[in-house]
Amino acid sequence: MTTTRRVAPAALLAGGCALALAACGGGGGGKNAAGKIPGPVSGQKKGGTLKVITNEAWEHLDPGASYFQIDYLVEYATQRPLYSFKPTDFTKPVPDMAAGEPQISADNKTVTIKIRPNVKFSPPVNRAVTSKDVKYAIERGFNPTVANGYEPSYFANAAVGALVGATNAKGATIATGGPIAGIQTPDDQTIVFKLTKPFARTFVKALSLPVTAPVPEDYVTKNGFDRKSPAVYDSDPTKQAFTGPYMIAQYSAGKHLLLVRNPNWDAKTDYRPAYVDRIDWSAGADPTVAGRQTLTGRGIVMGDTPTAPTVKQAVERYKAQIAFVPQGNRYISMNTSIPPFNNVNLRKAVIAATNRVALQKTRGGPAAGDIGTHYLAPTGPGFDAAGGKKGPALDFLANPNGNPRLAAAYMKKAGFPSGRYTGPAISMVGDNSDPASKTAQVALATFQSLGFKVNFRSVTHDTMYSKFCNVPKQKVQVCPNVGWLPDFPDGYAWLWATFNSEAIVPENNSNWPQLRDPKVDQAMVTAEAQTDPARRADAWGKVDRLVTADAVAVPWFWDKTPNIESKGVHGVIAQWNADWDLSYTSLK
Repeated sequence: MTTTRRVAPAALLAGGCALALAACGGGGGGKNAAGKIPGPVSGQKKGGTLKVITNEAWEHLDPGASYFQIDYLVEYATQRPLYSFKPTDFTKPVPDMAAGEPQISADNKTVTIKIRPNVKFSPPVNRAVTSKDVKYAIERGFNPTVANGYEPSYFANAAVGALVGATNAKGATIATGGPIAGIQTPDDQTIVFKLTKPFARTFVKALSLPVTAPVPEDYVTKNGFDRKSPAVYDSDPTKQAFTGPYMIAQYSAGKHLLLVRNPNWDAKTDYRPAYVDRIDWSAGADPTVAGRQTLTGRGIVMGDTPTAPTVKQAVERYKAQIAFVPQGNRYISMNTSIPPFNNVNLRKAVIAATNRVALQKTRGGPAAGDIGTHYLAPTGPGFDAAGGKKGPALDFLANPNGNPRLAAAYMKKAGFPSGRYTGPAISMVGDNSDPASKTAQVALATFQSLGFKVNFRSVTHDTMYSKFCNVPKQKVQVCPNVGWLPDFPDGYAWLWATFNSEAIVPENNSNWPQLRDPKVDQAMVTAEAQTDPARRADAWGKVDRLVTADAVAVPWFWDKTPNIESKGVHGVIAQWNADWDLSYTSLK
């Protein structure tokens, strides 16, 4: 998850909070200033309007395209994928649109799922969902106007086991996104997935992603919603057919979103309590103002992470209104597909020169997260095998404060005798929101210290991803503000979409370094074949070591994300998404 999945900007903590590590929950293993991460409690009341405030806006609200942390707050309140995660448990997804557990064949190549009966689409469709609606939803993800970012990793991955026929859809050259022979619907309540290789045990984990939420083909094709780019299903999400407890009633891109109850939602078919009647979301707010309004107001949650004054104020004066969630990583990616970062020694020089302690300080020091030394985070299986907190024994990562002499030595190995870069200017696209903007400035200064001339562009967080860093044809050479939340708790979900060559797609791409290393690709195939949990974790740890040794990015942070709420709110955090669960949050 976004998030899963690209992550939203993390909070910048002020000096007092950075020093008050225990109070900020920095060493609490998921604890926070108020104690445990807030979850559901008995006696939560129904009704009322919950207000959500954010600085950043939504990237994609089409369930076929969505792959971003704050978008998922909306997706999992308005749509029902086959499976999803309850807010307090990121170990195993539960049946959602599915009526029960998936049935996996003995050869691990066929998955059979029964669809929950009597789930109806919202107006204006007003009919029961069938298995064909799920089939179409997955197929349309390959449509170039939808451009799903993770189907190549989970559904069309020939190396480990694609859906039969899905590799023909991969590349999005077909007008409709399908059909895919490996998705069969023998009756209205049954869907069968046929895979080319024994990949089913991992494949079923990806069925918790929003692309499996049903979409009615008759409604979409009749109205031509997918003919334009971007698809109308995304650009005007009020026209979607919803299956979750809420539906999008109003939408103003980058500004406002109103969720109201779906009149066709039946609580008897869903595990979500859906306490509030309306969710009124304002985007584009000044983050400091939004934080102050949240802490001092009533009935509000802040949907992205707060800035320095807000977090400091919350820790010191509103401890019951802030929670810290350990999940995800952050890194500075370098585009290995084009010069000059196709030179591994040049990349090692950049990593060696980077002061990761300074980067950590832009987020508030140890309270906000640990200094990263590789990619699997402490919450990820395989973390210890990848080197744990110390990381692998690589000289260019040995000094978290940076090592200018070693950096100069690697620059010389890269072909620059002076120890400084003398080639053409490079491009860098960063996030203009606080604190990501400060992180980008530290990264910019690092490259400049090595002699790089940098054409630096600062844009909004969603634009940074959707228009630049996620689009390989833009040929952005450095993206200093990228980060990752896993789709599910497995090394595959941490590393395949972000570093496998087969995961690179024209739009919605998450392999930001555009790494194409046959050794890494093969090690991932080997790791995926492991069924014993301990051996699997060890194998993915070895993949992480290979990627880290390739020096494709500067791994610098493992998040402990802060979330704040108002008085009068019982906020519930979806631990899998490190953000609020709108279907479980209630007013007091």
